[in-house]
Amino acid sequence: MTKKILIVSSSLRGGSNSEILAREASRGASDAGHMVEFVSLKEKEIKFCIGCLSCQKTHKCVLKDDMADLIGKVQNADVIIFATPIYYYEMSGQLKTFLDRCNPLYPLENKFKDVYLITSAYDRSENAADRAINGLKGWIECFEQSRFAGCLVGGGVDAPKSALSREDLLKKAYEMGKNI
Repeated sequence: MTKKILIVSSSLRGGSNSEILAREASRGASDAGHMVEFVSLKEKEIKFCIGCLSCQKTHKCVLKDDMADLIGKVQNADVIIFATPIYYYEMSGQLKTFLDRCNPLYPLENKFKDVYLITSAYDRSENAADRAINGLKGWIECFEQSRFAGCLVGGGVDAPKSALSREDLLKKAYEMGKNI
């Protein structure tokens, strides 16, 4: 069954390791026959949520930026893959802001069921992304139809583009996408 997959890369750095891994997952998903859309937040204007909760009634945010278009992409995807660098053992601020701004989706019918996370971090330990995983799981719990489907912890990558020399991580990212 062909799935509509949305990949959201939240790194703003050129040569981003999390984006390199996300693009490998995209390649795997495309090779498996899925429809894939890749969105980089570095190309988007996303303001901070102001907590007015108007979106709970109108299903639209009062802020005027690129999130209006992105909300529809999230709502209509079958699968979402979020990619983030790990900063201070947590997801990037860009990803957290993105998740906060998805608040208009809360009272709506949403297609997305499986939600994945791809991370990159200097720290090689398997628990380097635990706080980011827990943060994403908290967001997922707000959507009854959804579940946390898996995570690739890309540890031991520091300099820009260093993930390109990590065949083990590239293979895991490709396989994640291919096996969705």
